[in-house]
Amino acid sequence: MDDDEKRLSLRLPAVLHARLVEAAHADRRSVNSEIIHLLEVALGAVGGDGSSL
Repeated sequence: MDDDEKRLSLRLPAVLHARLVEAAHADRRSVNSEIIHLLEVALGAVGGDGSSL
């Protein structure tokens, strides 16, 4: 794993996990990539206006 990546253990309700799996499949992404995409959308992409992450 790269030094700029962190591993996270996360507990999700089964219904939310199923929604993530469906969204990832529809967007042709892995569940991990889908979560990253959704977080970037919600929080703003890194390096955007300087206020993100």
